[in-house]
Amino acid sequence: MSADAEARTKTVLVVDDDRPLRTLCRTSLEEAGFRVLEAADGEQALASIRDELPDLILLDIMMPGISGWEVTSALLADRSTDQIPIVFMSARTEVADRMHAFDLGAQDYVMKPFDPRGLAETVAKTLDEIERGERDAAFAETLAALRKVQLTAGKPPPS
Repeated sequence: MSADAEARTKTVLVVDDDRPLRTLCRTSLEEAGFRVLEAADGEQALASIRDELPDLILLDIMMPGISGWEVTSALLADRSTDQIPIVFMSARTEVADRMHAFDLGAQDYVMKPFDPRGLAETVAKTLDEIERGERDAAFAETLAALRKVQLTAGKPPPS
């Protein structure tokens, strides 16, 4: 790999307690040209982030010990990590969970099971939008669509 290509390689941290899922994510992301780090739980994730700031974090919500929500809160409380983009991966399909993720500042929310190729595309698109300064507009559209779904389902939006 040339020095120029290496400089453009983005690092993604995959955090999930399911080893086969992490392997699937790693394979897909590496095939797409990303450098991949792995963590099996929230504690490992926080340690890995302290050691090497990734360009993006794929984060499961439901894990033993420290949950994905708690990892996110810890990252947001630290000025050195509060700008790292987070894409949640979860089997939780409720609109309220997705709203909570976006309220915490998530860049995206991928529901399990998912197509690993689609995951790599989501990561690439998210990083590209951030680099071009277009992520705020995409975030606003996603949040508006979720609020519409929530209102259609007869649930009031969160306060």
